[in-house]
Amino acid sequence: MGLKDKLSDMTDDEKVEVLATDGMLVKRPIFVGKEILVGFKEEEWADKLGGKPYEFSG
Repeated sequence: MGLKDKLSDMTDDEKVEVLATDGMLVKRPIFVGKEILVGFKEEEWADKLGGKPYEFSG
């Protein structure tokens, strides 16, 4: 795809379009809302999104 060579010439809209068409290009989870969360820290996400960390029962 040679994407890394094209990035500097692409608009933000073009970059978003490419990311939207191929989810494998994102190497870490990203959440954009009232806050931006990058990477996955379960307790931080649960705290910011108002949930509870997943608990395994076994």
